[in-house]
Amino acid sequence: MRISTAQYYGTQASDYQRNFNKAVATASEASSLQRINTASDDPVGAGRLLQLGQQAALLDQYNGNINSAKNALNVQETTLDSITTALQRAKDLGLAANNGTATDKDRQAYAAELGQIQQQVLGLMNSKDANGNYMFAGSKTDTAPYSQNADGTFTYNGDQTTINLGIGDGMTVGTNTTGWDAFQQTINSARTTSQMTAPAVDDGRVVLSNGTVGTAATYNSKFTGGQPYTVSFLSSTQLKITDALGNDVTSEASQNGVVSNTTGANQTVNFRGVDLKLNINLKTGDTDPDAVIAGHTFQLSSTPDSFTTTRSPGNPSTSVITGSSITDQAAYTAAFPQGGAVLKFTSATAFDLYAAPVTADSKPVSSGTVSGSSATAAGVTFALGNTPAAGDQFAIQPNNHQTQNILDTLGQMVTALNTPIDGDPVAKQKFQGAMEAGLGNIDAATNQIGAAVTSIGARGQSLDMQTITNQSLSTANSTTQGSIRDSDPAEVMTRLTLQQTMLQAAQLAFSKISQLGLFNKI
Repeated sequence: MRISTAQYYGTQASDYQRNFNKAVATASEASSLQRINTASDDPVGAGRLLQLGQQAALLDQYNGNINSAKNALNVQETTLDSITTALQRAKDLGLAANNGTATDKDRQAYAAELGQIQQQVLGLMNSKDANGNYMFAGSKTDTAPYSQNADGTFTYNGDQTTINLGIGDGMTVGTNTTGWDAFQQTINSARTTSQMTAPAVDDGRVVLSNGTVGTAATYNSKFTGGQPYTVSFLSSTQLKITDALGNDVTSEASQNGVVSNTTGANQTVNFRGVDLKLNINLKTGDTDPDAVIAGHTFQLSSTPDSFTTTRSPGNPSTSVITGSSITDQAAYTAAFPQGGAVLKFTSATAFDLYAAPVTADSKPVSSGTVSGSSATAAGVTFALGNTPAAGDQFAIQPNNHQTQNILDTLGQMVTALNTPIDGDPVAKQKFQGAMEAGLGNIDAATNQIGAAVTSIGARGQSLDMQTITNQSLSTANSTTQGSIRDSDPAEVMTRLTLQQTMLQAAQLAFSKISQLGLFNKI
C-alpha cells in the first residue's frame, strides 16, 4: 500500500491534535481536581450532578424554612408565656378580691389593675412579628386579631388558617398559631344562668348562682337536653328539680336535693355537670325557716345565645340595631345560620336574612317586615333605632357561649369588681358567684394557651428532627456529587504524565520519520 506524503502528514497532525487535547483536558482536570467540567466530559454523570444539585438547593431551602419556622414559633411561645404570666396575676387579683374581707375600695383598686392586665393581654394578642405581620390572625396577617365592640366585648377578626412551610420531601409544618386555637376555643365554664321566678319580689332569702360547668361531658350529654329546669324549694332544707317536661330529676342533684339552712351558708349543689352556689339567708324573726323558704323557685338553663351586630359602613340610612334576642327558640334552632348572618333591607319595612357570606346565588333563610321598631327573622328579634332604608345591611354573629375568650372574661370580672357590695350580703353572694365563674374561665384560658404552647413545642421537636434528617441528606448528597465529579489526584497526575510523555514521543517520531526519503538510501 502506498501512503502519500500529504496523507502521512495529515494523519500525524490529527493524531497529535487529539492527544494534545486529551493532555490539555487532563491538565485542566489536574488543576481543578474535577472529572466533569462540562457536560461533554461525561453526559450521564453531568445529568446526575444536575439532579443532585437541585436536591442540594432544595435542602438549603428546607433549612432556611426550618430556621424561619423556629424563629416564628419561638416568638409566639414567648408571647404566649407572657400572656400566661399576666393571667396568673389576674387570678391572684381575683382570689384576693374574693376572700371575703376586701372592701369596695379594695375591689375598685383590683379592678383598675385587672383592667390594665386586660389591655396588656389585648396588646400581646395583637402582637406583630419582625416582618410587621400579626402573629395570631391566621392568614389575615395585616388585620389585628382582636378589636373591641361597642358593648365592651371583643371580636376575633382573624381566621383559622394554618400557614405551612415545607421542611422536607412531603413534609410541612405550621409556622403560626391562630387566635382561634389559642384564645377563642377556651371553654366557658359560666354558660348557665338561673333566674328567680318566685316570689315576684326577691326577698334575698335564697341566692342561687348562675352556676359553672364542672363536668363538660355530663353537661353536654344530660343538662342541655332537659333544660330549662325548675328549681323549687320545698323547705329550708330540701329542693326539687324538674326538667322541661315536668319530670322530677332531683335524684341527680347532690345529696338528692338536701341543703343546709344555716344562715348565710355558702354551699354547692351539683346537678348534671353544673356546680351551683346556694345561700339560704334567714332573717331575724324567721321562726319557721321552712315556711319562709318554701315557694322560692328558679329557672335554670344554658345561657341563651347572644348576638354581635355590625352596621355596614355603606348603609344609606342611619339605622342601627340597638338590641337582639331569641323570641322563638324552635325557629332559631331550625333556621338561624350559626356561622353568621346578614340582615338585608329591601325597603324601609321589608328585609331578608341570609347566611354569611352573601353571594350572587344566595337565597334568604328568612324574610319579613318591620313591626313597630323591630324586625324578627329566624326566631331572633332585632330592635331598630331609626328607620332603615333599602340597601341597609347588618352583619350578625351569634354567640352560643360555649366558649369565651379571656378578654371578655376579664371585662366581666372588672365589672363585678366595680359593683358596690359592702353591707349587702345578697349582692356579695352574687359577686362571689361571678368571681368564681371568672376564675374558672381564667384557668380554662390558661389551659388553652398551654395546649397551644405544647403544640408549638411538638412542632419545634419535628423541626429539630427534620434538621438532622436534612443534614444527613446533605452529607450524602455532597458525597455522591464528589464521587461523580471529583478526580483521584494520583490517577490524574499519572495519566497526565503518560499523555505528556506520549506527546513528546510522537513529536520525536514525527521529526525522525519526516526526514526519511529514497535519497537517504542512495
